[in-house]
Amino acid sequence: MLTCYDYWTASIVAESSVDCLLVGDSLGMVMHGHDSTVTVTMEMMELHTQAVARGAPAKFIVGDMPFLSNRGSLDRSLENVHRLMRAGAHAVKIEGVRGNESLISHLVDSGVPVMGHLGLMPQSVNTLGGYKVQGKSQEQADLITAQALQAQSSGCFALVLECVPTSLGQSLSEALDIPVIGIGAGVHTDGQVLVMQDMLGAFSRNANFVRTYATLNETLQQAFDSFDQDVKSEHYPNADESYPS
Repeated sequence: MLTCYDYWTASIVAESSVDCLLVGDSLGMVMHGHDSTVTVTMEMMELHTQAVARGAPAKFIVGDMPFLSNRGSLDRSLENVHRLMRAGAHAVKIEGVRGNESLISHLVDSGVPVMGHLGLMPQSVNTLGGYKVQGKSQEQADLITAQALQAQSSGCFALVLECVPTSLGQSLSEALDIPVIGIGAGVHTDGQVLVMQDMLGAFSRNANFVRTYATLNETLQQAFDSFDQDVKSEHYPNADESYPS
């Protein structure tokens, strides 16, 4: 699974063998330059989900429920979920389990596939004390395990597990019947997800778990500089790139 936020990249990944796309609320940081995901709104999620759905109509698309969008009344939470589904998501992802159990069950009973998210939960970064590895102590590991089992029993069809020790990623993948999608959770999970811009080398600030498969940042900078030089030296446009009189 890869994150995806716009039509252009969605149309490219649509031709790849990647199984599914996550329209993550990380778009607040990657696409809008915010410091965290807390500022992301339903309007932002709708806009980007619509673009991805148009670009990759045959891919399975998961849309993130943004900060507090599923923590109000049941009616408000259902309306927000409905907005994401109408925008083109095939499933929604909800961070955390505590306090979301009944909502997850209700959504699943209503025909909405729900993906869970445990470990490092970016929407809760202020209560977690920053972007830190979770589940390092036995107490933390036991808590995450209990929450993962609750997510499964509530009806989640899959679980994203972020920034936990490899041993915890493996034990949860073995304990759960649903797929565990790791991001910084080791090689023994059932699948992996990365932020597309991270794995493409579009940013210089990458987490320890990111493997870069391209150097897009350097490639784009070289292209921009080449264009600038060709324009200023009057090598662009040439005769073939111009319309004759």
